Amino acid sequence: MPRTDLGESTDIAAVAALLSVAGLDVVDIGCGPGAQARELAAMGARVLGVEPDPIQAEKNRAAPATEGLRFIEATAQHLPLPPASVDGVFFFRSLHHVPIAQMPAALAEAARVLRPDGFLCVVEPAMTGTHFPVMRPFHDETIVRNAAQAALAAPRAGGFREMRLYRYAQHPRYPEFAAMVARVTGQTFNSIRREQVETDEVRALFEAGRTDQGDYVFEQPMLLDLYRGPLPAQPPT
Repeated sequence: MPRTDLGESTDIAAVAALLSVAGLDVVDIGCGPGAQARELAAMGARVLGVEPDPIQAEKNRAAPATEGLRFIEATAQHLPLPPASVDGVFFFRSLHHVPIAQMPAALAEAARVLRPDGFLCVVEPAMTGTHFPVMRPFHDETIVRNAAQAALAAPRAGGFREMRLYRYAQHPRYPEFAAMVARVTGQTFNSIRREQVETDEVRALFEAGRTDQGDYVFEQPMLLDLYRGPLPAQPPT
């Protein structure tokens, strides 16, 4: 199935163009520091932010409260929620962080907690454009991103009544190399070290993004898969 092009967009703007979440109960799985979760809450959703990393999860719980948003520590494959209890589940760039062997279970768990008319929205970065080559020398996600797309083939094969595929573009911008280094080494869910990033190879790839204004801009295509209406789970044969 071809993907519909949404043009240039942030993740949350792409969601807003496709879904109305006001008044809905939704889950943001692998929510990180909760940026998208807060934006969903600002759109009127009742949001549960789920984060498996204990350090980030504790930071989330300690952060100032946001109306319509609460955080818990849990994994995608074991959501502490009853069956058919939420209207929507989001994976914002997080499915490829689930252990590969557990990706199908994570998607099945998302379907389990969805109401019969609920939706699953999965946003994943594509491995095209100019941003991925800069990241690849020190944080090569080729295997896990391919595995995420392979896991998504199961819902596409019939796990939901409806499926729509979209793409859009983003252009990460950095004022200087140090800003990129600070961003990629400042996350608790990976172990990227500064010395892995500050190499001649990465500097040369980064320099290719220099603009006439002196900053650095790269292209990051994004993939959004939207599934509606989870089908009843089939008993094992």
